[in-house]
Amino acid sequence: MSAHGVTALSIDEFTRILRESAGEDEAVDLNGDVADLLFTDLGYDSLALLEVAGRIARDYGVDIPDEDLDGAETPRAFVDLVNSALSAD
Repeated sequence: MSAHGVTALSIDEFTRILRESAGEDEAVDLNGDVADLLFTDLGYDSLALLEVAGRIARDYGVDIPDEDLDGAETPRAFVDLVNSALSAD
């Protein structure tokens, strides 16, 4: 369990954080099944993902190294990184 008491991050929680941290492209519906869509197809670039990673670090106490973020090309991959770090704590 992390220092913040969270044991796992859900896709729904992640998309909420994504909206709050990096905004939402009006052409993209994050309410659907977006877990396996590429961030580039969802309208998010690496800067947006760094914003999200910073928010997750503050809110959940999980630091994701930049080189790991580079390989997380979908919401599911990003959530898996966070959850791996949470389970390691």
